[in-house]
Amino acid sequence: MARFEFIVDGPPVSQQTRRRERLRAWKIVVRQEAEKYWSTGQKAAIGLIMLQITYFYDSVAIDVDNIVKPIQDAIIGLAYIDDDQVTDVLVRKRNLSGNFKVENMTSTLAEGFSRENEFLHIVVIEAPDQEVLI
Repeated sequence: MARFEFIVDGPPVSQQTRRRERLRAWKIVVRQEAEKYWSTGQKAAIGLIMLQITYFYDSVAIDVDNIVKPIQDAIIGLAYIDDDQVTDVLVRKRNLSGNFKVENMTSTLAEGFSRENEFLHIVVIEAPDQEVLI
């Protein structure tokens, strides 16, 4: 599968939120943003995939484990057929005011930084070798 990446303005909505309408609205926003980056002719992955999410925040960040499921659900049927294809997930949060180095900057990630506010960078790639554990 080809690499698919997109950005969404933050902050994300936690899977644990009591306000279910807010969660539904967040999933719609994620899906709409993903569709903006989806190329015509691009096909949903049919094999195993890895989901990478980096939340670049500016003040207070929510727990990383609570942001995965809404994003994962929002891109079903677009980036992949079913969430059981997701075998690996890498979730990070980084303070925009922090000291970090970005290697292999993509134009999509650069676009996120150019917005000068918090955002999420989401990447869907082919899953690593399932027979090798690090």
